[in-house]
Amino acid sequence: MARSDFRFHVSKRVRYAEIDAQRVVFNSRYLEYFDIGITEYWRAVGVYDRWPDHSSPEFHVARAEVDYKVPILLDEEIDICVRCSRVGRSSMTFLFELHGKSRDDLRATGIEVSVHVAEAQGAPAPVPDELLAMFETFEGRALRG
Repeated sequence: MARSDFRFHVSKRVRYAEIDAQRVVFNSRYLEYFDIGITEYWRAVGVYDRWPDHSSPEFHVARAEVDYKVPILLDEEIDICVRCSRVGRSSMTFLFELHGKSRDDLRATGIEVSVHVAEAQGAPAPVPDELLAMFETFEGRALRG
């Protein structure tokens, strides 16, 4: 996917605690980077403004995948690119890319599927129409599919 397909990114510098003995980002940290990205993406969409008390709709991660391309090293600054690619009846699919600071420096790609639940221990529930509308407005296209 072209980096220009992502309307949102957040920058982050790699810390010492995130690397292994070879000074390479440890594999599990990539999912943490995706979590940072999705948190800031939701903020940019306006979810936290709409629900300032953090009572926003509850989602659980149902699937997460990482495809590693090129190692990320200590003290590098990376861009975490995020986009919502699809909204189903009860799920939302997010795509991620991690880039170094040069435009063509793709380090990893990923996908995450989150399922909306009515309560923390609840069964899947439909994605609220208001939330869908917020993401479609931000992305500038229809997401239901």
